[in-house]
Amino acid sequence: MGQVLVIVGMGAGNAMAIARRFGKEGFAIAMMARSEAKLQEYQATLQGEGLTAHGFVADGGDPQGIRAALAAIAEQMGSPQVLVYNVAIPRMENVLETSFESLVSDFQANVAGALVAVQAVLPGMQTAAQGTILLTGGGFALQPHPDFASLAIGKAGLRSLAYSLATALQPQGIKVGTITICGTVDEADPKYNPTAIAEEYWKLFAHPQTDIEVVY
Repeated sequence: MGQVLVIVGMGAGNAMAIARRFGKEGFAIAMMARSEAKLQEYQATLQGEGLTAHGFVADGGDPQGIRAALAAIAEQMGSPQVLVYNVAIPRMENVLETSFESLVSDFQANVAGALVAVQAVLPGMQTAAQGTILLTGGGFALQPHPDFASLAIGKAGLRSLAYSLATALQPQGIKVGTITICGTVDEADPKYNPTAIAEEYWKLFAHPQTDIEVVY
């Protein structure tokens, strides 16, 4: 099937734009999300544009589900060359009201799921001695906001994970990067529209000499 891009956390905004950007370069797109209906919708849209796309149901907070979906992708489409982890739980809740349970539950999807996904795709990338892992970061990692405490902690953790993975995997020829999006995604915004953001993912993939983090 050629090169495969996996997007964990498929959605209609940035993820769809990323799928289109890589798809026009010949990548087949493997989409992972919780909703089968939404995945079918995205698949129909992308295939209607002449791109190859397939959906796989999984929840970013469910490690067994992530592993099962990635195993199915490898079996049906081949080992992915690029993994994009785009999951986030955007809970709007003040830090003083955030419970232990919600913080831990959100962290599972915001950070721990990324590590599970990376570990699942690593064997194929290690065999090929190449691959790219891109994690969707956010400005709250750099400037936390008390009303988005869980998300800020998650994005800070994801940023730390990106740097740790980059150091561990660089000797193996595997690129790790994170795009720290410091604005609200909006189709009408000249900078923070999904198409412009997707271009940052492509540049980070296509130019492996670039830094680990793009602060955008």
